[in-house]
Amino acid sequence: MSYKSEYDLSITQPEKFWMEKASKLPWYNQPQNILSKDNNGVHRWFEDGVMNTCYMAVDYHVEQGLGEQIAIFYDSPVTNSKSSYTYRQLRDEVALFAGVLAEQGVGKGDRVVIYMPMVAEAVIAMLAVARLGAIHSVVFGGFAPHELAMRIDDAEPKVLVTASCGIEVSKIIEYKPYVDEAIRQAKHKVEHCIVLQREQSKAELIAGRDLDWHTAISAATPASCVPVKGTDPLYILYTSGTTGKPKGVVRDNGGHAVALHYSMDAVYNMKQGEVFWAASDVGWVVGHSYIVYGPLLKGCTTIVYEGKPIRTPDASAFWRVAQEYNVKTLFAAPTAFRAIRKEDPEATLLADFPLQNLQTIFMAGERLDPPTYQWTCEKTGKPVIDHWWQTETGWAICANMLGIERKPAKPGSATLPVPGFDVQILDDEGKHMPPCKQGSIAIKLPMPPGCLPTIWGNQDRFVAGYLTQNPGYYCSGDGGYKDEDGYVFIMGRTDDVINVAGHRLSTGEMEEILAAHPAVAECSVIGVHDSLKGQVPIGMVLLKDGVDIDEAKLQAELIANVRHEIGPIACFSRAIVVQRLPKTRSGKILRKLLRQISAGEPYNIPSTIDDPESVTEIASIMDKQGLITIEKAS
Repeated sequence: MSYKSEYDLSITQPEKFWMEKASKLPWYNQPQNILSKDNNGVHRWFEDGVMNTCYMAVDYHVEQGLGEQIAIFYDSPVTNSKSSYTYRQLRDEVALFAGVLAEQGVGKGDRVVIYMPMVAEAVIAMLAVARLGAIHSVVFGGFAPHELAMRIDDAEPKVLVTASCGIEVSKIIEYKPYVDEAIRQAKHKVEHCIVLQREQSKAELIAGRDLDWHTAISAATPASCVPVKGTDPLYILYTSGTTGKPKGVVRDNGGHAVALHYSMDAVYNMKQGEVFWAASDVGWVVGHSYIVYGPLLKGCTTIVYEGKPIRTPDASAFWRVAQEYNVKTLFAAPTAFRAIRKEDPEATLLADFPLQNLQTIFMAGERLDPPTYQWTCEKTGKPVIDHWWQTETGWAICANMLGIERKPAKPGSATLPVPGFDVQILDDEGKHMPPCKQGSIAIKLPMPPGCLPTIWGNQDRFVAGYLTQNPGYYCSGDGGYKDEDGYVFIMGRTDDVINVAGHRLSTGEMEEILAAHPAVAECSVIGVHDSLKGQVPIGMVLLKDGVDIDEAKLQAELIANVRHEIGPIACFSRAIVVQRLPKTRSGKILRKLLRQISAGEPYNIPSTIDDPESVTEIASIMDKQGLITIEKAS
């Protein structure tokens, strides 16, 4: 089947299309009511299907004779340890831990917060919660106590699962004091806390509340899979960088399983038994979808990697893992490859790793700038596939569908909409934009399976945030355009468009131009206040390691490049060299925070930030450069 026929069928006959995809999974009762609306008028998928996600992802494969196939490789350069789990071993470990949770009173519909490092036990805990028909909420290990407390109060978990510590390169992060303080701060009181003791640092347990993971496992009785409806929640995932009340994206069991199972084949071209590596963290949506559930639903082998793309031990880390485990498909954020490029610009360390089994590199999580795309293609010799999706969707909105029909790549584009996603470009009044004209990216309802049906405990916030701006559409919050071939170009969040003397300009487009300079490893462009033009852009650039260039010369070259590519209307006249840019742990540059600093507005350093000191450093540079507006003084 061609991409066009597959896509057209998904839009014109969605129920027929998704019924066929759902039939490929082992439901207890196959769904007949494929698409319906709930009491809030929101489209729901597979409402009458009966299933269990853990059964589909683990037990079923053992029953089909795949029990001795490796399900998980665990690789931890920060602890110098490795291990693996077959599907049979994984099933048995998950069943035992589900038994531990059941003994603590966890049942269908109850919530369990998981606050863990990148260890195999984090995956086991997630699957064990799903096995019981309960709802997990994974919180990135190392989040500040206040942030964890807010999530506890929102999800109201019966049990919290954690580890004694996490490890960031060579630094040990004590988790248990964070957990104890979060439980103290939270209004909702967690009944039980299960702690995985790691040898790098043991935690003190509180009698009557805390249980040791291994001790509890040794006395547990295995638990069976609990049937749930297709529309019952599987997990709550709080979006990164939230302020105020956390925003918990809800994922249901049925749509989630169908969408991820389909995507593993259609998007990533993965078959049962092959090795898929999403170099992310289980605390992020990528970790949920493509470290844990997607590969296991497909019967693939997945990798849990406790390390970084650099410094564990060097910029060859990704190449080593891909080579050692015969990875077919590697998926990571562009920021990971920018970090590798910065430390090893000529990719000299890649020479030791032929990567003969690696077929494709996927990137997502932020805009893939053409220089990073071109560098990765050139140095690895592998196809690089840009695809675009969100925490809210749980899987790709736009991609090059390798399992259906590979299309020619266009740098800067996430290619074409994935079947099920009716992607439109709208102006401020909700009218359709012609090709190559930028606007807001919206998705016509119904959204396909796997997308959020609500915000946990806050339906009004869901409607206001996603469904109100253009009735009949889901508002993505991203801006971009389609070209004459229908290729979608994501230019950044809609608030990353600046207004310079009446001209609406994309900071993402300017970032592409800056990043193309051979001295620049990474960059960010923001709009700052200007009394005459309203806003003007400034660039912050991070240089590649080993580059020696006069800052004034670099600035002149960057200004000339922007003027040549966009024109004098961009009014680009400032580019400053910085040592680091504030980012989330998932690698996204905190552009909103940069804008707040430049505007002299109050700001909070989010718990998702990877390097809090980078904010102070940037604020100091902006102040010295006179880039903080008058509002600071007032």
